[in-house]
Amino acid sequence: MISAQPEYAHGRGAVLIVDDEPLILRVACKVLEGVFDEVLEASTGEEALEVAQDHAGPITLLLTDVIMPGIGGRELSETIRRSQPDASVLFMSAYTEDEVLLEGIRVAEVEFIAKPFSIEGLRAKVFEVLEKRAAS
Repeated sequence: MISAQPEYAHGRGAVLIVDDEPLILRVACKVLEGVFDEVLEASTGEEALEVAQDHAGPITLLLTDVIMPGIGGRELSETIRRSQPDASVLFMSAYTEDEVLLEGIRVAEVEFIAKPFSIEGLRAKVFEVLEKRAAS
């Protein structure tokens, strides 16, 4: 059973989900519908930058794959946070921690979820990130 959503999560801006794997992108979008006002999606870092630039409201959460062709998750998050400094970032990757470290991300220092993830696992991690956001 999927746990109840924290009250503060409803109506809180948008989530931008970025993954070059269509199935992961589709599942993540479906799982996070109803948690945020809007679910924005992109299949590349470049597309995500366009989506973020065209979006009028705040981006509450950037959920991004770490390793993608072109602009990767680390560079994407740094660019998005320049225009959306309050955006939280949750990285996801199917690669081992060592490969993620090579991309410049220290897993212990960021919010991270390993792929494949379960529906409950993704929701729980998103709510954990939102709770940290609300507490800061």
